[in-house]
Amino acid sequence: MSDITKPIGIYYEHPEWFKPLFAELERRAIPYVKIDAAHHQFDPAETDSPYALVVNRMSSSAYLRGNGQGIFHTNGYLTHLERIGVRVINGTVATSIETNKARQLSLLASLGLKFPKTRVVNHASRVTAAAHELRFPIVVKVNIGGAGAGIVRFDTSEGLIGAVAQGSIDLGIDQTALVQEYVQPRGGHIVRVETLNGQFLYAMKVFTTGQSFNLCPAEICAIPEEPQAEFCLTEAPKKGITVEAFTPPAEIIADVERIARAAQIDVGGVEYLIDDQTGEVLFYDINALSNFVADAVNVVGFDPYARFVDYLEQQLEPVGAA
Repeated sequence: MSDITKPIGIYYEHPEWFKPLFAELERRAIPYVKIDAAHHQFDPAETDSPYALVVNRMSSSAYLRGNGQGIFHTNGYLTHLERIGVRVINGTVATSIETNKARQLSLLASLGLKFPKTRVVNHASRVTAAAHELRFPIVVKVNIGGAGAGIVRFDTSEGLIGAVAQGSIDLGIDQTALVQEYVQPRGGHIVRVETLNGQFLYAMKVFTTGQSFNLCPAEICAIPEEPQAEFCLTEAPKKGITVEAFTPPAEIIADVERIARAAQIDVGGVEYLIDDQTGEVLFYDINALSNFVADAVNVVGFDPYARFVDYLEQQLEPVGAA
């Protein structure tokens, strides 16, 4: 049961992404407290929380901003909150999926859904052998990415061998990476589907700009040249990348909803593409951090933050309330 006399705790790290959420909460005069996920402490012995519920908006790309410690700290904090009975939006299960691409693929496999052929490695010495079990071009993806970071494409075995020899393969902050076949997306776009409470909210096509990306073009998410730069797919309109509202086929929506429920994601996105060569639907990313598309009213026809706060208000209602 939520204690509606307490404020909502918004646990977040990025300084800009959640201003629309704060604005909607303020518009409705819903009390909330901002919790800095990058500089945080908690008492594991406490038995009560000052928050009616906690909204987990921790970002996997926090390490790009020097806040990688928050990613690992979050696991313990959410476990603690759930132990003492606090309702957490995108709790420990959702977070374990969000911050582990290998786990995402395992979940997809458990649901009988297809994804690009992949090998998971924990040392750069294994990358070449893993790639030789796949078809080039391949991409190497860090296991904890976020904002499209840490993905590099290799078109040839020679190029990959050279990178390994030079010690330039980055396995990311948990020293685990995916070696994955590159897939050309049909129509030059991927599809991102947003869900709320395990149900379809909206979807959009995201088109490539045709530029050279440091990221697998299958994910259509440009990484600027600066080493610590980042790009959020849901900010595509602001970055000059074309997006358009789209309603996927019913069977794909049903699959996305199955993914969201299996991952226990209260609010989040799932990305897929159509393999241009085979016509297969391939899922490749499960994201428990939805910032929602910029200019959403014009892009998808409504304000997703309003729907999200509707959901939060429902979570605040005491059990048994009319």
